[in-house]
Amino acid sequence: MPGSHASKPYLAFDFGAESGRAILAHLNSGVLVTQEIHRFKNEPVEYGGSLHWDMPRLWWEVRKALSALEETQLAGIGADAWGVDYALLGEEGELLQNPYHYRDARTVGIMPNVFRVVPREEIYSATGIQFMPINTLFQLFAACRETPALLKAARKLITIPDLFHFWLTGNAVCEYTNATTTQLVNPHTRTWSRELIDRLELPDHLWSEIVEPGTVLGKLLPSVARHTALAGTPVIAPAAHDTGSAVAAISAREGTAFLSSGTWSLLGTELHAPILSPEALRLNFTNEGGVNGTTRFLKNVMGLWMLQRCRQNWSAHGQSPDLPELMDLAAQNEPFVCLVDPDHESFLRPPNMPAAIDKFCARTQQPSPKSPAGYARAILESLALKYRLVLANLEKLTGKPIEKIRIIGGGSKNRLLNQLTADATGRTVLAGPAEATAIGNVAIQILASGAASSLKEVRAIVDRSYPAEVFEPIDPEKWNRQAQRFEHYCEAVYA
Repeated sequence: MPGSHASKPYLAFDFGAESGRAILAHLNSGVLVTQEIHRFKNEPVEYGGSLHWDMPRLWWEVRKALSALEETQLAGIGADAWGVDYALLGEEGELLQNPYHYRDARTVGIMPNVFRVVPREEIYSATGIQFMPINTLFQLFAACRETPALLKAARKLITIPDLFHFWLTGNAVCEYTNATTTQLVNPHTRTWSRELIDRLELPDHLWSEIVEPGTVLGKLLPSVARHTALAGTPVIAPAAHDTGSAVAAISAREGTAFLSSGTWSLLGTELHAPILSPEALRLNFTNEGGVNGTTRFLKNVMGLWMLQRCRQNWSAHGQSPDLPELMDLAAQNEPFVCLVDPDHESFLRPPNMPAAIDKFCARTQQPSPKSPAGYARAILESLALKYRLVLANLEKLTGKPIEKIRIIGGGSKNRLLNQLTADATGRTVLAGPAEATAIGNVAIQILASGAASSLKEVRAIVDRSYPAEVFEPIDPEKWNRQAQRFEHYCEAVYA
């Protein structure tokens, strides 16, 4: 199976909303072994009243990781990152501005303005992407009104992982899986929806060529490789959307759903074709690009963001136990004291997450949590019940039963949440790998380099290398009694 590329490792840059990492992966005798060679924070910067990503800092971290590998010959390099955000390149390929952060407030209240130009139904029919104010479509619509001169000066628009690929190779293109998160791509033709772009009066000169995952983008620029063993290394586009890479690592079809668990949770399944039905629109499901011509049909859920923000607040006041201790305490806490809708807009960007939870509880006539463990328990139970609700809708939309849930990403290490998810849904949960995003990034590089002959083969390599931990449901009946109560709190989301 492994050929001439097997002796050379692959390098994956994986950028998350709070941190980034460089992962070196070796494929030996059909087993993949990964090694983290660099990890760094990803902290947004605020200036001029706006929130931005610090891209020069992240590029410096990339160069730092490469400098540690100057004596290493690589089989490939690829980058993946979050979706929806974009970079604008100028006439000489310069970055015109630090990209806006998707949590910046410029898109607050923008969606009704867009729908007056193109109705919601027509946007969904053209793209199949769920509606969130953070989507690139809404960001660009706001930018056309707030910073038109900047857009006019730009020559290219590329997404965040594409920016790193551009800096590595000089080739400015948009990888398909991440391009779909713009809500401006036709899911049938897998090209930009020019008609929608024109109707929204977005600039018509910005749109870079869309390439499929597994495309070799070029070789590492001499200015980056310098006179080192890195010279001539191919840069390969993985599934550049981080969830796209995570799902590429596993098989999530034919009765199995994937749950990419981290700052965001993304619950869905892999399909051969998009679902653009009125019911899919009503339930706000999304058809994101997948590998090998597939579609990732899924729903976004707020995820562990709520817990992360609570811990930041507690830490600032010297109250927060470390995560393992907090989970132990939460497991012992009284269940179902209060439940919240993780997707309620009040949890998107609050300055004080515990206070936001308290306000939600007051509005819904529930007692507030009394301790960090109580908040953690409420968040995890609410997430598990939201997964249950989304899973039921997923089955209804696809017409196929889901028997297992494969949890991947950093959240798969949260054994309490894994068990609560099994209990709430009544399904077997298979947890891992935690580093699915970086592993999936490498998996597509392996496929593109010829070290594996098919997606099925490369997924078998991952399964062999990273066996999943199994969680079976315990007393799901008590969760049935809470489901109606929880759905009452979520009714506004599905109105």
